[in-house]
Amino acid sequence: MNITLHDKSLEIRLSRAAQKALAVREMPLVAEMELLFSCLLRKRVYFGEDTDASTPVDGRLAVRFKPIMTRRCSVAEGGAHPPSERFPLENPRPYVPNWLAIDYRRGEWVGEFGYAE
Repeated sequence: MNITLHDKSLEIRLSRAAQKALAVREMPLVAEMELLFSCLLRKRVYFGEDTDASTPVDGRLAVRFKPIMTRRCSVAEGGAHPPSERFPLENPRPYVPNWLAIDYRRGEWVGEFGYAE
């Protein structure tokens, strides 16, 4: 299925397991695609239930895109959560991915996103 996010088409790819797990949820699941700008780029997908500033896909799923950048470039501060902050992009469209894939494995939501078709 496709949605429009920041004036760009985003293809949502759900595995069969994800479709089944979404079908039994009481609350919508939010998939947040985080793009970290630092010395290198890092992509992560976080899952939660806070639908603020998200774009609905359907009644069970919503997505949002969150660009952040580190305060400074230091490998020592890297780790899972380097000191970072959100920053507004005047035009986020070029940074919004082309696709988001969501799976449900061993009781956990798993996601990835990308730019190549």
